[in-house]
Amino acid sequence: MDSENSLAVSLFGEILALDQLVRARLAKVLPKGMELSHFSVLNQLSHTKIERTPAQIAKSFRVTRGAITNTLNKLELSGYIHIRPDWDDARRKMVSISPAGIVARNNALAAVTPIINQLISEMGEERLRAIVPILRDLRQKFE
Repeated sequence: MDSENSLAVSLFGEILALDQLVRARLAKVLPKGMELSHFSVLNQLSHTKIERTPAQIAKSFRVTRGAITNTLNKLELSGYIHIRPDWDDARRKMVSISPAGIVARNNALAAVTPIINQLISEMGEERLRAIVPILRDLRQKFE
């Protein structure tokens, strides 16, 4: 039992420390005024290229609708997203990335790319590719 507890403490300690360090490192290089949550939403919207509801976005990031509403409001004020009523259901809203949002996302991506490239250079692409399925399995176990 002690070795299981030791493993759990070590595993979760490393995961939590890594989460904090990655967030701090990325936050330092993102363009002025952009938060990691902003970049994450813009990145997702630029990849999907379809409108999404705030609830769908919240679900994909595993946060409350209230939390995502705050992020969406800031992105809308910055001109990075468009929020419109859903024409089929007036209670819902639809969110899409704006041309300015695409530029902001691309600038943010350019800012974080050197960090990723340095990590690949120092740890090796093969080693990092090998850990992705393990991390994915861990995430899926907690979903």
